[in-house]
Amino acid sequence: MVDEATRKTLASIPLLRTKAGPRDKDAWVVRLKEEYQALIKYVQNNKDADNDWFRLESNKEGTKWFGKCWYIHELLKYEFDVEFDIPVTYPATAPEIALPELDGKTAKMYRGGRICLTDHFKPLWARNVPKFGISHAMALGLGPWLAVEIPDLISKGKVTYQEKTS
Repeated sequence: MVDEATRKTLASIPLLRTKAGPRDKDAWVVRLKEEYQALIKYVQNNKDADNDWFRLESNKEGTKWFGKCWYIHELLKYEFDVEFDIPVTYPATAPEIALPELDGKTAKMYRGGRICLTDHFKPLWARNVPKFGISHAMALGLGPWLAVEIPDLISKGKVTYQEKTS
């Protein structure tokens, strides 16, 4: 069902306790603090394992998230903008992560560049409310999606390497 590496990654991400969304005012502040703590721990674990693959930040309210994610393929770094909004029904509803520049390049994506997570990730999320948060969505949603889709898009010529310009 779940491989050992995924199980280890998941075990190292702190579970969240507060069941609160953006409409819950004071409880949302507590939940947001938990989200940041889990994200910091997950990013630190990734850096320690030499597996750093994304950067995220949010607006002041913690309702809009944006940043970069990248995938290394054949020693080339493919970098993409990542963005998502926290649904008003969060954490009962998982965020819909989008990679806007890949919009329309794969069938495993919805309009606006939102990646398809319905078959595998969303049922898992639903069973783990409110314990799962943004870091879990990155680890179990975006990470595996990138690992499957980006090599395929590269092989089909739909994603090409872009040299970094300063």
